[in-house]
Amino acid sequence: MDFSVLRNLISRYCAGEEYWVDSRTVYIGHKEPPLGADAYIPQRYPDNRIVSSKYTLWNFIPKNLFEQFRRIANFYFLLIFLVQLIIDTPTSPVTSGLPLFFVITVTAIKQGYEDWLRHKADCSINECPVDVVKEGTVVRTQSHKLRVGDVVMAREDETFPCDLILLSSSRDDGTCYVTTTSLDGESSHKTYYAVPDTMVFKTEQEVDSLHATIECEQPQPDLYKFVGRINIYKESEDPIARPLGAENLLLRGATLKNTEHIYAVAIYTGMDTKMTLNYQSKSQKRSAVEKSMNAFLIVYLCILISKAVINTVLKYAWQWSADHDQPWYNHRTEIDRERHVVIRAFTDFLAFMVLFNYIIPVSMYVTVEMQKFLGSYFIAWDKDMYDDELGEGAQVNTSDLNEELGQVEYVFTDKTGTLTENNMEFIECCVDGLVYIPHAICNGQILSAASSIDMIDSSPGGDHREHEELFFRALCLCHTVQVKEEETVDSIKRGIHQGKPTSFYISSSPDEVALVEGMKRLGYTYLRLKDRHMEILNKEDEIERFELLHVLNFDSVRRRMSVIVKSSAGEYLLFCKGADSSIFPRVVSGKVGQVRARVEQNALEGLRTLCVAYRSLSLAEYEEACHQLSDAKLALQDREQRLAQAYDLIERDFTLLGATAVEDRLQEKAADTIESLHKAGMKVWVLTGDKMETAAATCYASKLFRRSTQILELTKKRTEEQSLHDVLFDLSRTVLRQRSLSRLSVDCQDYGLIIDGATLSAVLKPSPESSGSGNYREIFLEICRNCSAVLCCRMAPLQKAQIVKLIKASKEHPITLAIGDGANDVSMILEAHVGIGIMGKEGRQAARNSDYAIPKFKHLKKMLLVHGHIYYIRIAELVQYFFYKNVCFIFPQFLYQFFCGFSQQPLYDTAYLTLYNISFTSLPILLYSLIEKHVSIETLKSDPTLYRDVAKNSLLRWPVFLYWTCLGLFDACIFFFGAYFLFDNTTFTSNGQLMTTNTQMMFGNWTFGTLVFTVLVFTVTLKLALDTHHWTWINHFVIWGSLLFYVIFSLLWGGIIWPFLNYQRMYYVFMQMLSSGPAWLSIILLIMVSLLPDVVKKVLSRTLWPTATHLAQDVDKLLQGSVTELTPVLPCPSGPSSKRKCTDSSHLHIRVPMPLPLHRSESFPHKLLLAHWTDWGGADICTLSPYMRRLSGAGFAYYTPGPETFV
Repeated sequence: MDFSVLRNLISRYCAGEEYWVDSRTVYIGHKEPPLGADAYIPQRYPDNRIVSSKYTLWNFIPKNLFEQFRRIANFYFLLIFLVQLIIDTPTSPVTSGLPLFFVITVTAIKQGYEDWLRHKADCSINECPVDVVKEGTVVRTQSHKLRVGDVVMAREDETFPCDLILLSSSRDDGTCYVTTTSLDGESSHKTYYAVPDTMVFKTEQEVDSLHATIECEQPQPDLYKFVGRINIYKESEDPIARPLGAENLLLRGATLKNTEHIYAVAIYTGMDTKMTLNYQSKSQKRSAVEKSMNAFLIVYLCILISKAVINTVLKYAWQWSADHDQPWYNHRTEIDRERHVVIRAFTDFLAFMVLFNYIIPVSMYVTVEMQKFLGSYFIAWDKDMYDDELGEGAQVNTSDLNEELGQVEYVFTDKTGTLTENNMEFIECCVDGLVYIPHAICNGQILSAASSIDMIDSSPGGDHREHEELFFRALCLCHTVQVKEEETVDSIKRGIHQGKPTSFYISSSPDEVALVEGMKRLGYTYLRLKDRHMEILNKEDEIERFELLHVLNFDSVRRRMSVIVKSSAGEYLLFCKGADSSIFPRVVSGKVGQVRARVEQNALEGLRTLCVAYRSLSLAEYEEACHQLSDAKLALQDREQRLAQAYDLIERDFTLLGATAVEDRLQEKAADTIESLHKAGMKVWVLTGDKMETAAATCYASKLFRRSTQILELTKKRTEEQSLHDVLFDLSRTVLRQRSLSRLSVDCQDYGLIIDGATLSAVLKPSPESSGSGNYREIFLEICRNCSAVLCCRMAPLQKAQIVKLIKASKEHPITLAIGDGANDVSMILEAHVGIGIMGKEGRQAARNSDYAIPKFKHLKKMLLVHGHIYYIRIAELVQYFFYKNVCFIFPQFLYQFFCGFSQQPLYDTAYLTLYNISFTSLPILLYSLIEKHVSIETLKSDPTLYRDVAKNSLLRWPVFLYWTCLGLFDACIFFFGAYFLFDNTTFTSNGQLMTTNTQMMFGNWTFGTLVFTVLVFTVTLKLALDTHHWTWINHFVIWGSLLFYVIFSLLWGGIIWPFLNYQRMYYVFMQMLSSGPAWLSIILLIMVSLLPDVVKKVLSRTLWPTATHLAQDVDKLLQGSVTELTPVLPCPSGPSSKRKCTDSSHLHIRVPMPLPLHRSESFPHKLLLAHWTDWGGADICTLSPYMRRLSGAGFAYYTPGPETFV
């Protein structure tokens, strides 16, 4: 029996056709092909429903619980809760279950609300109306009902509901204009084309009569790639096959512009559309703080297990004696006697684990999540990072990395559009070595006097006139620029000249607009593309028409583009423009030497250069080129490779015409930002695809390289002269020799490294000789470590990511940040620890794939030096404080077991155990982590060196963690033993109760525990108050309100008989404790003693070992005081009396809030003169005065009324 048919049916309908074939066949209008054509095979595709939500009403609870309990902390507390339910534990299951329920519920509500918003957005998209052509008429339906093969009619300003193949347009030439802002952020109008055989169908009836099928590739996420062909069937004729590419594909989310309507067929629907495939989740990045939290959690888990083991062992050691094993007040049951000792010991171990499990802070995770989520809004709300030109501010795509912004050690930045404006200005062009310089022209606006030309012309050759005209025609024809005659483009008035609308050029590439506008200034004006004919206006005001035959589009591999045109005289011409490295090897004639010299000179000045060449084709050569292009475009398999081969065969044997130079100006404050990053201790690397000379000039302009910097080159040119092995070892010896000399001398040489993509590939590529001669990667990294800046030029996008990955994997494991604005920067943005996208002119792909997006490069300074610094301080304090307060909370419970025979008796009441982390101590630290500012924002911006104080995760290192843990242990001992000695002497009263003789307070274990807990709550809250530098009414309300809430709760909990409780052991305990005067004194004394070590440590560190942050805080306090005017900080006195050399890094920069008097005769009503702050913490004072006073051991201040006194 043949099961092949059955097997095929199962594969098709169960697995889905698209998962077991490489291509799909789409039947336009769901019409079967005519007889004699390929067999009709109906295929199943997903509908057009968009689903971005994670949950449904039925799977929300199980799926969300599964995801939450995958976290180790939640799973651990679930196990503790189950242990409390199963065995007889000293505490109620409520004490673990309620906090866990609170955390799970809050997280579920947050995730459920976010998913509800996604459901809401999905519904609005799926239910939007769409016009579909059915049986010759237009029928309106909902978007989610679209199917592959439906013919859709879209009108102007409508968004495409799915991925479509353009069939026809209301425009005569079968084109339409589209904006893809929602896909890649490019607001320029892109042109899409219908194939000539379908563009003639202009009405619904004509489109409905079309018999055709489309064969294309399966869905894949590349927005700029599409491979397919359309087969058109006509009566009594063979089917016509036409190639389909990305220029025919209209993507979901794009918008139709300047076109009345179009007809298109649905090709990919629903979750198969390219937009949906591009929204797949990125890999989760984890911050250094989160890794430290997990390490600390493991340490505390080990402490917890150790406590449980110690208590279990001591319990059985205690019970070794028969008297202690079964005391008269606690006889064991028969079941306990029969149970094996190992089982009893394990049960006791679990009971102690439950008793001490509160040392693991379950609420810390939800508090950290809330802090990150709420804190991210402060970045988005920052007005200083709002750009008026774009009308947008900073965006936060993930809130998990806020604190990582304060730990960056390496910054990898793109050049074009990131350091520069990507706003091109045409500077000059060179034709056969002769330079043409028009008047200044600003990209984006046509200026007056457009015909004026300033030529540097000297002794032109015989054929120079012909090459000049060919050069200007090449730049007017070899581009993808569109001409807009309208007065408004997307509601923005543009191209207005003397009150009249003029032509306006738009393109996806700013370079092309600048070149076409430059040619217009030089007398050659590109007019329009009409009916596949390009029109230009020459210097004699004559219109020239060229038929556009083929466009060989630009790609980053070839680094060039070409067009094949036919002149009115019937001549076939191939014009090409591209990078010098891709043009010069293909040139066979022309003045190569002169043009190359001019290109290199312009590159040294930081200009972007392009070379222009041409080739005249014979009819046979043109037909051969058409045949090669047609075969490659019709291929469904390996189309890109076949096109690349065809381009390589066609683009050869060029005659060099000349070159252009375009300037991309440096962004505002880019140099200041890089200088600040250097002062903050970060190393800045520039990764660009530009040529070395252009990129190096930009690096000098942006102060990445200084004039004193010695440049080390690791380029292809040098490795051709020497072997890579010799070059690497020469550079290594140079930097290592200088490093050894720098230890003996104060002045050291500053190095900068330049490497190109070809050499980098050789360095990273493993070779057989590397095993014998050493690892090239390690040598390269050693050279980079000793360079202040690195420039990587001629980089491919993948190489950018490889550089970032190489630095990430080095032995120091530094925190990396990548910033860029284009699609070619996405790979390094995703690879770096923190990725930042610039909302630039190269689209929004970088911004969409980044963790954070900012309008301009200058905003990176505040993002790192202010937001990153403050967020790291806040969350580091939050993490350390949580562990500290839980040590204070649970260690008295551990000590209490030594005084209760290890009976697992809890020290605190169940309500206190439950609410300690949820209510009594949670809100103050959350507010602290949101609004604390240990140093003012202005100081952080003006003094980048403060960033070094928090670098390398300094506040979450093991010594700091050990200090907080020891402080918690000390405070816990004070709480416990202070209260213990308070209850030391007890006597029986007449009614049989115990009373302390020294405080006259009723004695009991709950009174003892309540006293310890009261001191605990007040101490940990006041400890946070001591650490607070920025006080607002919110701080006061939360801190003092939390303490007041604890007191009120304790009074109500112990002052009312609650009917839902089976027992009420806390009744009247808190009020009876507070009725004793000595108890009040003891509480105050214990709190003061507990806080004393931390206060002493703060005073000593600020006095004896002040950091730059301490000095900045002192200055902030002075600025916030009664003093309103400051004199500038005086320079360091020079001469032999100076102990140390004064450097820029040792200055404390003080921001003067208002202008100072210009003349010495002008006086201040009240003046503060500040001496110079040296880098060793002292002060160099020229003149001493009795009015001088010490400021925290860090500097001196001098008060004097009246006129200014020189110090």
